[in-house]
Amino acid sequence: MKISIYSAILFLLVLCGCTSPNEVSSPDKKIKLSFNLNEKGVPTYRVAVNDSSFILPSPMGFEEKSGINMAEGFMLDGIGFDTKDETWTQVWGENKSIRNHYNEMSVRLKDDAGTSLTLRFRVFNDGLGFRYEYDVPNVDSLLIMNELTAFNLAQDGTSWSIPASFETYELLYRTLPLSEVDNANTPMTFKTQDGVYASIHEAALTDFPEMTLKHTDGCSFKSELAPWPDGVKARFEGGKFKTPWRTIQIAPEAVGLINSGLILNLNEPCVLEGDLSWVRPMKYVGIWWGMHLGIETWAMDNRHGATTANAKRHIDFAAANNIEAVMFEGWNEGWESWGGMQSFDYTKPYADFDIVEVMRYAKEKGVEVIGHHETGGNILNYERQLDHAYKWSADLGIHSMKTGYAGGLPNGHNHHGQYNVRHYRRVVETAAKYHVTIDAHEPIKDTGIRRTYPNMMTREGARGMEWNGWSEGNPPAHHELLPFTRLLGGPMDYTPGTFDILYEKTRNLPQRKKWNDLDKGNSRVNTTLAKQIANWVIIYSPLQMASDLIEHYEGHPAFRFFRDFDADCDWSEALQGEPGEFVAVVRKAKDKYFLGATTNEEARTLDIPLNFLEEGKQYKAVIYADGDDADWETNPTSYKIEEKAVTSGDTLKVVMAKGGGQAVTFFPVK
Repeated sequence: MKISIYSAILFLLVLCGCTSPNEVSSPDKKIKLSFNLNEKGVPTYRVAVNDSSFILPSPMGFEEKSGINMAEGFMLDGIGFDTKDETWTQVWGENKSIRNHYNEMSVRLKDDAGTSLTLRFRVFNDGLGFRYEYDVPNVDSLLIMNELTAFNLAQDGTSWSIPASFETYELLYRTLPLSEVDNANTPMTFKTQDGVYASIHEAALTDFPEMTLKHTDGCSFKSELAPWPDGVKARFEGGKFKTPWRTIQIAPEAVGLINSGLILNLNEPCVLEGDLSWVRPMKYVGIWWGMHLGIETWAMDNRHGATTANAKRHIDFAAANNIEAVMFEGWNEGWESWGGMQSFDYTKPYADFDIVEVMRYAKEKGVEVIGHHETGGNILNYERQLDHAYKWSADLGIHSMKTGYAGGLPNGHNHHGQYNVRHYRRVVETAAKYHVTIDAHEPIKDTGIRRTYPNMMTREGARGMEWNGWSEGNPPAHHELLPFTRLLGGPMDYTPGTFDILYEKTRNLPQRKKWNDLDKGNSRVNTTLAKQIANWVIIYSPLQMASDLIEHYEGHPAFRFFRDFDADCDWSEALQGEPGEFVAVVRKAKDKYFLGATTNEEARTLDIPLNFLEEGKQYKAVIYADGDDADWETNPTSYKIEEKAVTSGDTLKVVMAKGGGQAVTFFPVK
């Protein structure tokens, strides 16, 4: 799976006269990171970009409950350097091949008590990462109370982030000066006054609480960790632990952040062995949107969505429309307990959902089934059934599972603390054991563990389509913010593609009932129809859903795009964009290319060179565009479909209405 271009080289400081003995640069020399110990023996780092200060000296370290020193009084024990340049291949992803090219500096520290700390810094052309590796002698356990890592930014700038929360990421994004951000969840993306784009996040979060950012002074932030119920942030048996990587993606243009491979490169290689053909991208439809619109229910009653007959109807639709899978929510007993401490049974279908017959029928039609495990936050109940439930599902032929954690966790735990991070990892490992992939909703944020466990395919982790079903919805600019923020961590199961933008076909149905207090009766999708199509390309997910009721797609000319779309892409590139304003992304899958472009509330025209197409070939471009009179507020469903012949030497003029977009499929002409 890995092709080494040249092996890692350790070299002595005396042989590296071109570099300061406490400094490491990116391979292209544009990013420089320096380490220092201050007069109190506190580790600090600083960063320069293009020889200008980017991060001022910033302290590092932790505080431990019993007073064990983890932050000061350190002495230098040695510095080592390493470099690596390799290309590795992933089972699936925006890009199948990833270049991993960095220079590393490992700083070894010790204190008088014998505590060893290695600070490992890696600097790439697209940013940097660092982590802590502690070894504390003669202790039974460590109780971490505070992380001192600071990010003292040298300049103010414009930032895009959601507020810090240890319970949810489903919050609206804010555009604020860095100096006015009180706290933020990561990724926190920003543009400095000098025009440098960057995003602070973390990689390889596996046995640690999530990191949020707390404003301290000026343009300075420090790490703030999600706590256990007793206030401890992280607990470890023995005296050794490694933290996740603290990451800063850096680029001269906004789209450089999207095109970065840094988060994946800081995760460990794939640990799954053998034939991984069971891990595969798919398009899907499902029984789901009707519940959010209030015309169907999760629990078994006269409006129950997940019935055997309805499941077969969806399977027939998938088979007829080149869609690989279907997903069913509300199939199992336990939904009637919603609102209390939910107690779902993950191997007991409702009486009107014959799962054996549904699986037989799906197999006959050549369609995969995506299962659904909602926990309601009751992870104790889920873990009691975990192994048996995944074996039972796999034995039935279910090899993809959507999970959900919509509810409070037991015993005072929060969703993003170390306790639940460990739980999420346990689910991924159990699923892998039975060859099942995971689509996690209400998840821990994505930090790239899909490299290590490629069966962790996609997740929610931001406000998705469902918010449009029962609230004021997501504003148009939300979709131009996600690629530059949430999606920097990894794929998102946003579930785009709703065609009944104004709910004209469902709003007045007699069976519709209000079920969510945020529903004021004016809910809708705040985009044009063409933008919904474009989001299938832009909001990357290897499991990509067409979210609307399937009857709204039947006979609709624009649904051809999804039939032609291939979720298993080989190569991707963000071409143009600015956070919160517009974005254009192209993906290649086999011999076809798919282009998506969207804009915020402002109408916009982009000129996009088609030099990504294979030179010397002619392509048929099928263009799904906003109608001439389209407007997300007043005429959102106006669209047009055009075809034209193009080559790599052409430039495509992409005209987008307010809140609109455009999607294009490029077919090679043979």
